[in-house]
Amino acid sequence: MEKRCYYEVLGVERTASIDVIKSAYRKAAKEHHPDRNHGDTTAEIRFKEVSEAYEVLKDDQKRAAYDRFGHAAFEHGMGGGGGRGNPFDFASSFTDIFDDLFGEFTGGRKARRQNRGQDLRFNLEISLEESFKGRAAQIKVPTAVACESCGGTGAEAGHKAEQCPTCSGIGKVRAQQGFFTIERTCPKCRGSGRFIKHPCKACEGAGLVQKERTLAVDIPAGVEEGTRIRLAGEGQAGLNGGPPGDLYIFISVAPHEIFQRDGHDLYCRAPVSFVTASLGGNIEVPTLDGGRAKVAIPEGTQSGRQFRLRGKGMPVLRGGGMSGDLYVELLVETPVKLTKKQKELLKQFEAEAAPGSQPESEGFFAKVKEFWKGEA
Repeated sequence: MEKRCYYEVLGVERTASIDVIKSAYRKAAKEHHPDRNHGDTTAEIRFKEVSEAYEVLKDDQKRAAYDRFGHAAFEHGMGGGGGRGNPFDFASSFTDIFDDLFGEFTGGRKARRQNRGQDLRFNLEISLEESFKGRAAQIKVPTAVACESCGGTGAEAGHKAEQCPTCSGIGKVRAQQGFFTIERTCPKCRGSGRFIKHPCKACEGAGLVQKERTLAVDIPAGVEEGTRIRLAGEGQAGLNGGPPGDLYIFISVAPHEIFQRDGHDLYCRAPVSFVTASLGGNIEVPTLDGGRAKVAIPEGTQSGRQFRLRGKGMPVLRGGGMSGDLYVELLVETPVKLTKKQKELLKQFEAEAAPGSQPESEGFFAKVKEFWKGEA
């Protein structure tokens, strides 16, 4: 069967630029690739045809010979196109289009592999007071940094890393199996694309060494349990001159003896005598900023009642000066170690108590009586 004109096969003009030719081939190769046309022999023939055309037209010398002599330029070994008079080299053609499609992600066939360093995590425990006020902290982080002896190259002074001879600096090797090209990490350089004949003794060719770094961290006021602070570029150094990772500081807040936190609000329990709860009075409670706040106890206050102190809670992170509230829960304390006289006075008080003076207990037991009647 007579071969079609290569320009006609790709659907381009004879004056088309290499970019136009490459774009046309990419489109045709995708359309007729065997993976997308299982069992279609016509598509397979068409795929080989467009690949053969592209193999010639992408090369300036082959294209010039084709423009002058046509298909005859590659018959009987003319032009040295692909051996045995066949300019079509599937592996070469597919590799070229693979680099064209994915080169931006791999950095090009000859690009040196630069790997970003790992992110690190550091757990930092602070007190509730430090969470309230904020603080400047210094932390010591063990991490991998660029080796000072070799400047991170991994090679001894006076030497440098060379291009890996196995993968030609790509970091990957390819093997063709039928219509498929299999790509895997280069076994010699392990994907770095470099080969070091004279490794640095300090880092053993890794380019990185372990070191403890001291970093300053600004803990803002209002941070909560589990807050994450990111220090960009303070993680582990990257390989082959790649950028460093980030350091993430996870905050935990230690339990407090007096206060419990719930979001932006604080809670505390304050015991009061049954006399103060009965007759009323005032008590002072602490605030987390180190101050004091007065709470007025009305007459007949029951245990468990809460009093709200506005603005005495935790500052709101990035809240423009806003703060939560402090809730004070009263715990009426029952006295212990009473004297004989005190016991007699309490018995007398109970005997003379007017109806309705103890509404909680009276109401409860009234309900209990009704419950028992219903059960009976």
